[in-house]
Amino acid sequence: MKFDILTLFPKVIEAYINESIIKRGIDNNLLEINIVNIRDYTLLKNGQVDDTPYGGGSGMVLMCEPVVRAIEAVRDKDSLVYLLTPQGQVFNDEVASGIMKKTKHLILVCGHYEGFDERILNFVDGEISIGDFVLTGGELPALVIMDALARFVPGVIKEESFINESFKNNMLDYPMYTKPREFRGYKVPEVLLSGDHAKIAEYREQEKLRVTREKRPDLLK
Repeated sequence: MKFDILTLFPKVIEAYINESIIKRGIDNNLLEINIVNIRDYTLLKNGQVDDTPYGGGSGMVLMCEPVVRAIEAVRDKDSLVYLLTPQGQVFNDEVASGIMKKTKHLILVCGHYEGFDERILNFVDGEISIGDFVLTGGELPALVIMDALARFVPGVIKEESFINESFKNNMLDYPMYTKPREFRGYKVPEVLLSGDHAKIAEYREQEKLRVTREKRPDLLK
């Protein structure tokens, strides 16, 4: 899976992708993550990529030219391009699965300042949001989306872990425990210590339903 992340702050992305599971995915040639500095595509002096909004108002707006030129530099016929905006389609496991079925090359465009020139929408495939709140930039949403999609790539994580994750079949995952058996009066459920794999599997399925009912009953609807 290939990702191109278009940003004004490359070091934010670099810090994340050089650690843990994502780094292993890159090292094992399962993931390709390219960081594109939008400033490299401006035609103006001093790396300017934004300007004041027509009609007045506070803040600065990202201009069409550098953003569109950056997109065109990395886009091919099989790419999907998304702006990361508060008004976009809300990202979830179902959206992630749909993206993976459509493409193996995702381009994520990180906004900043007051937002994008609206005309940029004519050069992308859509907008994505990670929730009903506003951030200072699109770098965190880009990392969230990239990380979630990376887990769909075979070999990045163990298949068993992927199958049992939360939101598969509209269910949350079952509770997990490790050593010690008792911590400050709280004990590990006895069934998990029994060695009876059939009973453990049944218990975990029951726990998935219980946890989902208690924490996210909307998923069961």
